[in-house]
Amino acid sequence: MFQHLFATMNEMLDEILVHYPQAHGSTKEDLNQKLTLLKSMSDGIVEEWLRFEEKMGVLREGHPNHAPEAQAVLPESRTEAFQRGQGYYKLGMFDLAAQAFEQVVKQYPDSIVGRIYLAMAYLQLNEFNDAYRHFQFIIPLTESNKLKAISYNALGCIQAQNQNLEKAQEYFNIAHKADPSFQEPLANLKICESNDGTFQYGSELSSFM
Repeated sequence: MFQHLFATMNEMLDEILVHYPQAHGSTKEDLNQKLTLLKSMSDGIVEEWLRFEEKMGVLREGHPNHAPEAQAVLPESRTEAFQRGQGYYKLGMFDLAAQAFEQVVKQYPDSIVGRIYLAMAYLQLNEFNDAYRHFQFIIPLTESNKLKAISYNALGCIQAQNQNLEKAQEYFNIAHKADPSFQEPLANLKICESNDGTFQYGSELSSFM
C-alpha cells in the first residue's frame, strides 16, 4: 500500500523537478499547488506514523517482554525529537531525520540509540565524514554486539566508497566477528572481492531498535 503511494508521490515530484525551472504563469502556479499537496501528504503521513508509534509505545510499556529493552527504558526515546526523527528515518526522509537526531544527541550526548540513527542518516545522505565520526564514537561505548557489527559494517562501507578496499575488508571482518548472525558484512566482503555490486548497510537498524 505505502509503496504505491510513495511511487505516485515520487512520480509527481519528478515531474515538478523537470518542469519547474522553466515554468511561468499558470503553469508555475499549478506546479506550486502540486508541491503544496505533496508537502501536505508528506506531513500527514509523518504525523500519522508518529501517532502510531506513540500508541505502540503505550502497548510496549504494558507488555515489556514484547518490546526492545532500549525503547522501554531510555528517556531520549520518549522525546518528541527522537520519535519525529525515527518516523522520518523509516520514511526515508534522511535529511529531516538527521536534523531531529542532532537535537537528540545535543540533549543526550551519550545516547547510543540516538547517535546510531544520526550516524546512519548521515551515511544514507553520503555525508561520510559526519557518519564516520559518530560511528567511531559509538563503538567503544556500546556493549551491544549487534550495534558494534552495524557500526563496523558502516565504517567498512565508508572506506569502500573512498576506495580503501583493504581497510574496508578489515572492518567487514571485524563486523562479522562481532555478530556472526549479521549477514551484511559477509555480503559486502564478497562485493569487495568481486568489485561488483552495491554495499549493504542499515537493513537491520529498524528491527533492532
